[in-house]
Amino acid sequence: MRKLLREILGATKDENFMHIIENIEVIVSKVLSIFMVIVILVAIGDLGIFIFKELFTAPYAKFNTTLYKIFGLFLNVLIALEILENITAYLRRHVFQVELVIVTSLIAVARKIIILDLEKVRGIDIIGLGIAILALSISYLIIRLSNSKNY
Repeated sequence: MRKLLREILGATKDENFMHIIENIEVIVSKVLSIFMVIVILVAIGDLGIFIFKELFTAPYAKFNTTLYKIFGLFLNVLIALEILENITAYLRRHVFQVELVIVTSLIAVARKIIILDLEKVRGIDIIGLGIAILALSISYLIIRLSNSKNY
């Protein structure tokens, strides 16, 4: 009987500890989401200032080269939004959604490719990016197929 009582009390202590850890995770997630909102707002402001300066001060021929920088800044905002979505999805369900992480990674690699200066990179870097895209795409396909079978 004493052994059973000790096990019950031990389980209660473990449950209390896990409850404290879960509360800490929620607090950290909320703080991260607030910081991410601040980052997104600053990135949007930076994007707006950059577009305004480039549209009204840059010569016409230079705008084509700055277009890639603008795309990169747009994708920075999208990546930040995806990270915020990852955090808020965790707050809702207390589970990391692997599909969102893979999509965020794909956007980040796509951003890297869009702003890539082909004159300054080596062939091995391009091959590495290609392999990363292939691996992420296959991972995304596997996750989507497994999610569609679960529903």
